[in-house]
Amino acid sequence: MGYTDARVRWRHLMRLQLPRDPIMEPLTPQHVQSALDGYGLGIQIRFFENSTATSQLAADNIGCELGQIAKSICFMVEDRPVLVIASGDQRVDDKKLAARYDLSRKKVKVASAEECLAVFGYAPGGVPPLAHRQPPSAVLLDDSLQRYTQIYAAGGAANAIFGVTLEQLVQISGGVFSDVRREG
Repeated sequence: MGYTDARVRWRHLMRLQLPRDPIMEPLTPQHVQSALDGYGLGIQIRFFENSTATSQLAADNIGCELGQIAKSICFMVEDRPVLVIASGDQRVDDKKLAARYDLSRKKVKVASAEECLAVFGYAPGGVPPLAHRQPPSAVLLDDSLQRYTQIYAAGGAANAIFGVTLEQLVQISGGVFSDVRREG
């Protein structure tokens, strides 16, 4: 089979309608809004025409500081799902995460896109701090988020965000503050 034949076959395979696994169907902003409504805090998801999938894109769309973006990063820590909610201007230190669980660094991995979808229910760039398919074994909040009173989190899609106070973020996520940011 030549290069052209392989490309034609690949295109044909991509057009096949394979049965969809309902477990792998992404959850939606409606799932997030429903969970938010359950808290009775009056928090509403906002939708943007442009992507908010990265912290910088989200901050640009909202018009806030980069650090006010609460990015949800999914980790697999010795095969257990852990959600780290970090400030948009910080990076997570996997060494600190491993030390927190008394594990080697090799046991801490950023979840793949497939794992994010299967475990948390959302694709990277849209993972909210609540309303997950499976509850994470832990939710850790980056200490540096405490610099802000108003924070913005993903709402279940790459163009959905909602604003919360720091106290509301703690309440809806069930997270605990931890020193997880990379120094320097």
